[in-house]
Amino acid sequence: MKRLYLILGALVLLTMQGCESTSRQYTKQDAYPLMYEENVRSILVVPAINQTTAADAPALYATTVLPPLAEAGYYVMPIPVVEQLFQEQGITDGSQLREITPSRFKALFGADAVLFVTIVRWDTSYYITGGNVSVGLDFTLVSTTTSQTIWSQAQTLNVETSGNSNDLLVSIIATALNTAFTQYIDLARDINGGAIRQLPVGPYHPQHRQDGAEPVNPTGRVRSR
Repeated sequence: MKRLYLILGALVLLTMQGCESTSRQYTKQDAYPLMYEENVRSILVVPAINQTTAADAPALYATTVLPPLAEAGYYVMPIPVVEQLFQEQGITDGSQLREITPSRFKALFGADAVLFVTIVRWDTSYYITGGNVSVGLDFTLVSTTTSQTIWSQAQTLNVETSGNSNDLLVSIIATALNTAFTQYIDLARDINGGAIRQLPVGPYHPQHRQDGAEPVNPTGRVRSR
């Protein structure tokens, strides 16, 4: 009987620890301490890594990422100029740059960190009476001084485009129209905003080095609307 009590006690303790770990609140300081240790002022955004079949996804995405980074207090290297320089060297996909030593980016561009964005979803799906549009992005910010990953996020946004009508034909037509007018760029902007809000703000933001206690979700998330 004593042994049974010990086993039950251990199970209760493990359950309590599990609840504690799942409910733990992370702060920016907890999740991204290297962002506070390094003096990141400038960010180089390289061409996105495209893991989807949408050939135009990287070019469309490139138009969405600069404003939220600038609003977060960082100087961002002019993206069209950077992409033109890479294209002249035959580089159109960020995966071609992953093996380059990060310090090379500092030497060539003077950037303190380089942002790699992977497009993991850029899709439209249909089913019998409905559909949805989905965009998924993974972010990795790498220090050009230490070569360490100093911030990362992964977020996916799913938008339901179903017609929601009792009339099947009307529902199909409404779904097609809703899907056609759901812009990937708008979803990408939404994801950028949600992800970059998890980033400790930079030196050109009034809350620089004052946001360490703000809660974050370091593992990212999937959202629907």
